[in-house]
Parts: sequence; C-alpha cells; structure tokens
Amino acid sequence: MNTPRSTPPGRPRGFDVDEALDSAMRVFWQNGYEGASLPDLTDAMGISRTSMYAAFGNKEDLFRKALARYAEGPASYGVEAVAEPTALEVATSFLHGAVRSSTLPDYPSGCLSLRASLLGGESGQAIRELLASWRDENETMLSDRFQKSVDDGDLPTGTDPRLLARYVMTIGNGLAIQAAGGARRTDLQVIADAVLHSWPPLLSRAGDGRRFPNGDRDRG
Repeated sequence: MNTPRSTPPGRPRGFDVDEALDSAMRVFWQNGYEGASLPDLTDAMGISRTSMYAAFGNKEDLFRKALARYAEGPASYGVEAVAEPTALEVATSFLHGAVRSSTLPDYPSGCLSLRASLLGGESGQAIRELLASWRDENETMLSDRFQKSVDDGDLPTGTDPRLLARYVMTIGNGLAIQAAGGARRTDLQVIADAVLHSWPPLLSRAGDGRRFPNGDRDRG
C-alpha cells in the first residue's frame, strides 16, 4: 500500500521560478536597474507583485538573483576563458565570448552589467556598487590567470598582469557597448581578432614606466 506524499504547507506556486527569473534578467538587461519598473518585471514574469515578493524578495533582491543567473549563463565565458591553457587562448576565449554574449539572438544586445550601471539616482547606488564589485572580481580573476602565465613563462617577464587584465576587460566592455549601439557580430569579431593579432600588448609592471602597444610611456 502506497503512503500518500505530504503536501508542503502553503499554496504551491503556479509558475516556473527559473523561467520567471530568466524573464526578469532580460528586463533588467534591456532597461537597466532603475529603468526596469515593477510592472515591467511582473508583466514579463507573468506573476503578481505579491508572488514576486514571495518568491524573490524586493526589486533589489530580484536583481541580485538575475545577475547571478546572468553570470552563470550568458556571462559564463569569463570563467570558461581562465581555464584555457595559454594567455592568448584566455584572451581569445574572453573576447570571443564577449562578442557572442553581447549579440545573442532573442536577448538584449550589449552587457547587462554595463546597461544596469548607467545613469541613475540614489535608489540605484547599491546596485551600481554591486556591479562595480562584480566587474572587479572578473578583472581579478583574469589578473590571477595572467600572473600564472608570467610565472610559467607564457607571458614576457615584466608583464603587469593587472594592467593586462584591465586591457582585456576594457576591450570586452567596448565590444559590448558597440553591440548595444547596433554593431553587427561579424564586425565585432573582426575587431576582437585585430586586437588578438598583436598579442601580447606591451604592458610592463609599474616602476620603470608603463609601456603601451605604441611604445609610449604613461606620463600620468
């Protein structure tokens, strides 16, 4: 004789949490944090405001969950890139991933992190700080990986891994901004490949002057 399963207390949710979170991620990606209104979010998610609060918390809580989903999905190319065996392959995987993520079919163009960081008032300050911290973590991840390449002899002695990581991040962000402005994936891919063609850039450790690809020193 089968024992009946116990029913969890409370009314069961009548929606798919993962699908709803994916829809919220798209709204934040398209409109930014402050530009995404609660009606925009609940309409896209197909749920009431009460259900949203019960499942995800307030708007800031929802955004944090949406950012985590973005990091594990469209933006996972960063984690994948640092697993590559050489610094060139790391940079290639990262920049190609930035192009791909910024031009996904059926998703907003550009980068959720950059779009959500755009102009806003005090109500979005905590989110802007969250996104700045998230980008810093990605830069640190690249910097640590490039330091390993310096230690292994894969990058020239004296290369500054922090500056190199910032360089790659800056190019990736620029590609995402261009994508948000309507640039085609094929054109962005050509730009990424042009950057990679001159790898590695001459970015030396601070102390004897920072050198850049054109040979000029940092006079700041």
